[in-house]
Amino acid sequence: MANFTGKTVLVTGATRGIGLAIAEEFAKAGANLAICASHETGLLQTAQKLASYDVRVYTQVVNISHADDCESFVANALKEFGQVDVLVNNAGITKDNLTVRMSEEDFDTVINVNLKGTFLMSKAALKVMFKKRNGSIVNISSVVGEMGNPGQANYVASKAGVIGLTKTFAKEFGSRNVRVNAVTPGFVQTAMTDQLSEEVKTRALEAVPLKRFAQTQDIAKAVLFLASDDAAYITGHILAVNGGLYI
Repeated sequence: MANFTGKTVLVTGATRGIGLAIAEEFAKAGANLAICASHETGLLQTAQKLASYDVRVYTQVVNISHADDCESFVANALKEFGQVDVLVNNAGITKDNLTVRMSEEDFDTVINVNLKGTFLMSKAALKVMFKKRNGSIVNISSVVGEMGNPGQANYVASKAGVIGLTKTFAKEFGSRNVRVNAVTPGFVQTAMTDQLSEEVKTRALEAVPLKRFAQTQDIAKAVLFLASDDAAYITGHILAVNGGLYI
């Protein structure tokens, strides 16, 4: 396992699902963590869980679609820990519907959180990383951002946009030794997928060569690799962690 002892990792949307697993894997690897979510619920409980790994944890309620919130979060993390080494842009939402039924508000809301939020949080963190001339950003996109998905025009557009941001950021920030990569998960076993009917699960798994949903830890470990020194010459890469769903 990569060693992040003494490093500071920022994780957005870290109170459940993939975000929680990412934060926990970094804690196991010794990182101090600054975590945020859109609501207070879950932040304290998550902080207590992460602190059990004998690392320091800072929490803050943040609306990542607001620039001031992003800048405040990064500034407070810097004040708390003295450095910012890794940013994981994980926070995201869905508001699914067929295009003909999707409201403009639902389209804008998903784009503002998933895409604009990734842009704003990265921009805030870069101010610190540029001065240090070192850093790693890992964005969580999605396999649907590569292949499309009916009923998710807003979400697909946002996640495809994250891929575009990742590649552009990598080209812009490389000269300052800041690496930017992305992970594209496929089907992941979470509380949301647990609620699917057996018929829907069976149909979904038929498309996955490995014949299982990913565990959240599968995604988290890929993120740790991209953020680590083991990936020191990797930037602009989109790492598919989808069990072969999209080949």
